[in-house]
Amino acid sequence: MKKALLFGATGFVGSYLLDALLNSPDYDQITIVVRKDPGITHVKLQTLIGNLDTLPSLKEKLVADDVFIALGTTKKNTPDPKEYYRIDHDYPVTAARIAKENGATSVLVVSAVGPDANSGVFYIRTKGEMERDILALDYAHTHLFRPSMIMGHRKEKRPMEKVFIGLFSVINPLFFNSKYRGIEGKEIAYAMVNAAGNSTEKVKVYHWKEMQALL
Repeated sequence: MKKALLFGATGFVGSYLLDALLNSPDYDQITIVVRKDPGITHVKLQTLIGNLDTLPSLKEKLVADDVFIALGTTKKNTPDPKEYYRIDHDYPVTAARIAKENGATSVLVVSAVGPDANSGVFYIRTKGEMERDILALDYAHTHLFRPSMIMGHRKEKRPMEKVFIGLFSVINPLFFNSKYRGIEGKEIAYAMVNAAGNSTEKVKVYHWKEMQALL
């Protein structure tokens, strides 16, 4: 059986990822790095308290076969562009680098549809640069998940996002198999875990259609 390392375990997609990993017969240890202990106990679970600044001190414990990264913030929660970049770019890249140095062979990352390192749009450019720099780490297997609108009920109150999700649920069927079709956070998580069990290509990109094929 394998060991998994998860960053972003208390987030929307990350919480589903944690549940899926703990229930997967493919893993005998799941290590999560969180800022605050979520109070979850499980025989497979190892919880480390840390963040981007303290990752180097945790290095000897960041050992796994597969690395799952579901880190990200919002402009509302992180209005400072520099701090936003640290969370959406620096943290995922640093986490992936340290895990690779410790022998990890697969990295699975939640990105977004349309990333472009040369874009003039900050959000799209940040995701593009994050993907570019993780690819540069040269993992044996890199899985990039690019959802459009992430659907589902969140505990966190996001009034405007709730409105957009409501509108998206109406028009979503019109997208058919388009990469812009919205997808449930739970579906992203389960697609990621299933993809990890079928790592054959060096680099694989997943939009809505590819994620649905894994469910």
